[in-house]
Amino acid sequence: MVVRFFPSENERSGDSGRERRNGAPRVPRRPAGEAEIAYLPGAAPSERAQAAVAAVRSVAEADAAAAAGHGDERALEKSREKAGRRAANVSLHQLARRGMSRWELEQVLRKREVDEAAAAAELDRLESVGLLDDAALAVSLVYAARARKGQGRQAIESELRRRHIGESAIETALADYDQEDELERATEVALKRVTQLRELDDQTAKRRLWGYLQRRGYSGDVIGIAVGDAMATRR
Repeated sequence: MVVRFFPSENERSGDSGRERRNGAPRVPRRPAGEAEIAYLPGAAPSERAQAAVAAVRSVAEADAAAAAGHGDERALEKSREKAGRRAANVSLHQLARRGMSRWELEQVLRKREVDEAAAAAELDRLESVGLLDDAALAVSLVYAARARKGQGRQAIESELRRRHIGESAIETALADYDQEDELERATEVALKRVTQLRELDDQTAKRRLWGYLQRRGYSGDVIGIAVGDAMATRR
């Protein structure tokens, strides 16, 4: 048995102007993927019903879009966390090996293709906790250059600038490095070196000694005095 629902007079009059050429009433276009709805003869939905269906569909679509948006945000947050952990691991591994300036560590992170934003955040964090300190590094490098390498002021300044340490930090680290101190250190280096040049004549020994001190960054005036004192011990 087939039950037939006849539309009301209002529905028939309202639908009469919207009939297609084949006489069938208009029905809303279904979204892709939905099965076609078959209506019993004379039971097509009214305009009000069609509007209600469209409203329900729009809410569902909005909810789906919002859920997808939240998913994207979560994925982005996880990606940022991963980049931050990698930046921290690379940084701490490098700093455990030797002292580095901020610029040096930044170059390492860039070479390792660490996310730029994560790298900048990690560099700021390391500076805030004192694990990255260009001023302290400058002081350490000056001490090592003077005490262990016997280097002069010019060589030390060149090394600090090569490592991109700021001018203010360099000036502070070299604040107590005066001319007399450099002359004393150069003389010590020259006296030690001249003992290794015993087999050479004075002219050759003097030339070698001068070049040795020059490569260590001492000024010409300081080298002249230090070489003179060292050569005097050969007589």
